[in-house]
Amino acid sequence: MFLLSTFVDAFDSMKFIEKQRGTMGRKPFYAEGIRFECQGSGKCCTSRGSYGYVYLNEQDQKRFAKYFKMTVPAFLKKYCGKRDGHVFLLDPREMGLTGHPEGDCIFLEGGKRCGVYEARPEHCRTWPFWPENMNPKTWNREIASFCPGVGKGKLHSYEEIKSILDSQKED
Repeated sequence: MFLLSTFVDAFDSMKFIEKQRGTMGRKPFYAEGIRFECQGSGKCCTSRGSYGYVYLNEQDQKRFAKYFKMTVPAFLKKYCGKRDGHVFLLDPREMGLTGHPEGDCIFLEGGKRCGVYEARPEHCRTWPFWPENMNPKTWNREIASFCPGVGKGKLHSYEEIKSILDSQKED
């Protein structure tokens, strides 16, 4: 998982950089679309050296509660923390669990598979199309180089990627 800045800040930073470089109005590197299909490697669920939170919106909280057959308050008490008004999944060590590297998702099983894939939060459903990932350097160095799903499966169109990015900006 990546240390997440706010999506709005990421978008504003991208616009500022485009303006400084004189690239405003140019097509983004993903203008022709990007092939991506989850391969189930679990690599996106690990911290890779920097701690990050998986934030949950209200729909995520309800989806998880239903998945675990518990109430939303019970789910929040068992699995979540809250900071600056944002709900997030606790780190395994914060829950007293051993055998999980710090910063890895609590639902990552065996370092490879999401144990709650059907119920995974929107944060995870939108991977790898996060604002902070959508510049060529970051994409090539940090995403395409380690995520085996990049370049495979469905071609996600520019419009689809833009819609995913815009939906995150609103959160």
